[in-house]
Amino acid sequence: MRLITVILLQTFFSLQLIAQTDEKKKFSIKGTVTDEKGKLIDNCNILLYNSNDSSQLSATVSDEKGKFDLSVIPGSYFIKMSFLSHEEKIIPAIIINDKDVDVGSVSLQASAKVLSEVVVTSEKKLMELQLDKRVYNVSQDVSNIGANASEILENIPSVTVDVDGNVSLRGSQGVRILIDGKPSALTGTRSTDVLRNLQGALIDRIEVITNPSSRYDAEGETGIINIILKKNKTRGFNGNFTGTAGYPSYFSGAYSINYRTQKMNLFSSFGTNYRKNKGEGVSTQQYKGSDTSFSYNQKTDRTREDFSFELMTGIDYYLNTNTTLTGTFLIDAGKENNLNTILYQDYDGSGQLVNNTLRIDDETAKERDTEVSLSLRKKIPGKNDKEWTADFKWINSGETESSDYVQDDIIGGGKLVQRSGNPAYEDNILLQTDYVSSFGKEGKFETGFKGTIRKIRNEYLVEEQTNGGTWVTLPGFDNNMEFTEKVFAAYGMIGSKIKKFSYQVGLRAELTDIRTGLTKTNEVNTRSYFNLFPSGSFSYELSDINSLQLSYSYRINRPNFRNLTPFADFSDPRVFFVGDPNLDPEYSHSLEASNLTDWKKGSVLAGVYYRHKKGVIERIRILDTLTGITNIIPVNLSTQNDFGLEFTLYITATDWWKLNGSFNFFKSNATGDYNGDLLESETVSWTGRGVSRMTFFKKLDFQASINYQSPRNNTQGKELSMYSIDLGLAKDVFKGKGTLTLNVRDLMNSRRRRSIVDLPDYYSSSNNLWRPRQINLTLNFRINQQKIERDDDNDEGGSEN
Repeated sequence: MRLITVILLQTFFSLQLIAQTDEKKKFSIKGTVTDEKGKLIDNCNILLYNSNDSSQLSATVSDEKGKFDLSVIPGSYFIKMSFLSHEEKIIPAIIINDKDVDVGSVSLQASAKVLSEVVVTSEKKLMELQLDKRVYNVSQDVSNIGANASEILENIPSVTVDVDGNVSLRGSQGVRILIDGKPSALTGTRSTDVLRNLQGALIDRIEVITNPSSRYDAEGETGIINIILKKNKTRGFNGNFTGTAGYPSYFSGAYSINYRTQKMNLFSSFGTNYRKNKGEGVSTQQYKGSDTSFSYNQKTDRTREDFSFELMTGIDYYLNTNTTLTGTFLIDAGKENNLNTILYQDYDGSGQLVNNTLRIDDETAKERDTEVSLSLRKKIPGKNDKEWTADFKWINSGETESSDYVQDDIIGGGKLVQRSGNPAYEDNILLQTDYVSSFGKEGKFETGFKGTIRKIRNEYLVEEQTNGGTWVTLPGFDNNMEFTEKVFAAYGMIGSKIKKFSYQVGLRAELTDIRTGLTKTNEVNTRSYFNLFPSGSFSYELSDINSLQLSYSYRINRPNFRNLTPFADFSDPRVFFVGDPNLDPEYSHSLEASNLTDWKKGSVLAGVYYRHKKGVIERIRILDTLTGITNIIPVNLSTQNDFGLEFTLYITATDWWKLNGSFNFFKSNATGDYNGDLLESETVSWTGRGVSRMTFFKKLDFQASINYQSPRNNTQGKELSMYSIDLGLAKDVFKGKGTLTLNVRDLMNSRRRRSIVDLPDYYSSSNNLWRPRQINLTLNFRINQQKIERDDDNDEGGSEN
């Protein structure tokens, strides 16, 4: 904390010096804005331009008294004024020599349609297709109202989420998830669980970047999913409030508010939810050893109950027209109570039942994340646009898991009582700075530096109760792990446009240092490596509506903490998930070609891609045919080649009917060796999604969507197909200030994970339902906001470097 305090104090005094330096030798252009009736106009856009080259230098808005004030150095300028439903006004030939200039009262004339007559007929598309990314506007998907972040990701083209919450992009789990362009506590140690706690009502849009540039971290071999949270910058007080009730038990509430004046913008968002639902699963395991054979069936019933909340608050402080300081504070916490009941039915080699075993796992988990961030953005006026940004972020997280186990052998009569504890604590520090400068007519140069330090401490203990009531530690289930990861990076990138041809090339350097240590057994493992990651993107405009792009990137996928920790999940004593501290990172070369056609009534994005990956991490099963215990461990198993074809479509068929769909076809070949055994697979698979949204009576929206994932082979078996159907109905209420939505997720209860493992001496099949069909009723109410918010040019999602 002492280091953080010193950094904040140094930053504060530096900012004061910057502000004072900016004000030297500057003068003021002042004025007042009114309408044709003399009424003062608040929040009018005022843009300042250089008269010599017409370059934009700065911008501001009028205050509640219609006044504006621009700080400038001596020179020749002109001003553009614009306000909703009014004609644009230009004030030319403003000469600044050695004194301030007051342009007086400027009147804006109403356009042909005054504000009271304006009808917003255009709205954000559900999908906005761009050559380098796809933008998914969450509020436009009726089936996502009342959903959490993990459920929303399930409905994004080419993105799949399994029943454990693991996110995949184009069939691979090597995807990087960011919040507002940067790592966040909301994607902490266990990002899958955290995403389930993040309410969709707090999300503005989601960006999918399949081949990121050198500006972004090299982490995430298949791309980046960037979740942009809501943050309004409109003048005055604005708010958005949402409440949801559903069956099975689901209750949530959220708000997103802001209050903006000329010098600052105060913003806050909050979300809380309670959920209780049941799940189920069945599986069959068959062992065929040389000396013995046996099998067992397993039936699992789950009841999951969780409560969580997230609170974010912050301020944008405008030091002057070109410098903005932003500070935010975020805290989220949650508690889960999970009850798992597992029934084992054991059979001998002849198929005779020999035992029934009932195991009950009563788990309690608590988690808490705290995040403090400080960001400075400074625009540097001049002939070429320049911007410098600096960011600091501190994250502290804690999570405790404890379980009580009771196991009864119904036929044999034996009984086991066990308990486990698995707390984890994490600290993150991030420092980064970026500089962007334009050159020529279309050129842009970027560079930046970034450093992150991440420390995790994980304790693990499993105990068993003796007949005398004392607790003893199980051998091999008692240790503490310490994990430290340091990544330091620098990048440079340059791009420009020559007629119809555009290019962007970059290079990123990253130095990584990882240390894992088991404190009780004194085992230490270190990894240190330096890598260069080039990237390039080239595009050509075939016409005003048609463009081609070719892109390349070299990326890395470092093993996550859960794959490194050697502690076993003890909830199922016959199947242990164990990590490996000796894992190496995966590396991938990615090449992609795409064609975008974008016209008034729709967009079509078609592309092909290829990925070559080395050191692919796969979880394989190690079997003990004598005890029936299976260890599932991650290993750097294979070299993999992926070929894919992707197609995304958005069409406005009529004023009342909109359609969008996506299709991703890929072929994957993997070859690896484990302990002398050749493991290889070839899979051809595809995923698809179709959405139809219809508007009746201009006020009632109905949406139906279907998702499908075809079977997929792996090196030890295959994942079977899965599909789901979602429905939604939405209607405006309270004279357009509110929206009432009824939706159903997974109408047919078909979102099940089904898998098969088929080895020479082992066969397994499983069928799991994480959550059943969900029905939600949601009310959204807006204060001083349109139903469909217009894009805010100043509201950027941010970018990671």
